[in-house]
Amino acid sequence: MSEVKLTVQTRTEFGKGAARRIRRANQVPGVLYGHGSDPIHLTLPGHDLLLALRTPNVLIALDIDGKTNELAIPKAVQRDPLKGFLEHVDLQLVQRGEKVNVEIPVHAEGELAAGGNLLEHVLNALPVEAEATHIPESVSVSVEGLEAGASILAKDIALPKGTTLAVDGDTVVLQVLAAQAEEPAAEGAEGEEAAEA
Repeated sequence: MSEVKLTVQTRTEFGKGAARRIRRANQVPGVLYGHGSDPIHLTLPGHDLLLALRTPNVLIALDIDGKTNELAIPKAVQRDPLKGFLEHVDLQLVQRGEKVNVEIPVHAEGELAAGGNLLEHVLNALPVEAEATHIPESVSVSVEGLEAGASILAKDIALPKGTTLAVDGDTVVLQVLAAQAEEPAAEGAEGEEAAEA
């Protein structure tokens, strides 16, 4: 797992006006919390944070005001619904060796059995518990040759060493559905439409 270093500053101004000023300066307001400590309000570099958040569950090494260094993972990211820019980020304080609960993306590989079957992702991300510095970026699942009605349960997915499920093993993650053919239009209705024309 990659670790991204960000130099951040603590902030003392709060409210909508202060948040707007921070965003105009291409920065993002955020908060760091965890381990029973008081929340620390931060100003983070916007572009660097955006690049870091492209990796799910990225581990962020924070250099706070050049005085303290902390490790954190993103817990909540707020984006502008229209323009997509970052509005606010919540970061959870973590320590090396500590176990954290996160969700990792599930990627399906392979082709389903012939017949126009459809693959439904019941869970797009799998809840797991992993060491904060060794969070897997994703898990891959083979769906090669699966027929309609087949499903893959959480316990069927091979997890990297040191990672355990944080959900019931019998939870359905992927399932194969039979393709539904469109019903042909009733002949009587077509005949009536032709007569009207």
